[in-house]
Amino acid sequence: MACVITNQVVAKPDAMSFGPQMAPIGGNIIAHASTTRLHFRKGRADTRVCKVIDSPTLPEGEASFQIQGAGIGDAEGN
Repeated sequence: MACVITNQVVAKPDAMSFGPQMAPIGGNIIAHASTTRLHFRKGRADTRVCKVIDSPTLPEGEASFQIQGAGIGDAEGN
């Protein structure tokens, strides 16, 4: 069974120019309770980016995609 948990993030205005600029509202409690963590953000134009933050089976990486009328497609619109 798959379970999706969401967590809101906030900007860290006191963060230096390096390191994470956002922090989860729920702290690390939700991070410790999950197996794979993904971070979604808005990309250029209509695209969205999904980044694998932590996973026991997937390497860290990211992929771009678009939400279209027919469903989810690749970033090139195909």
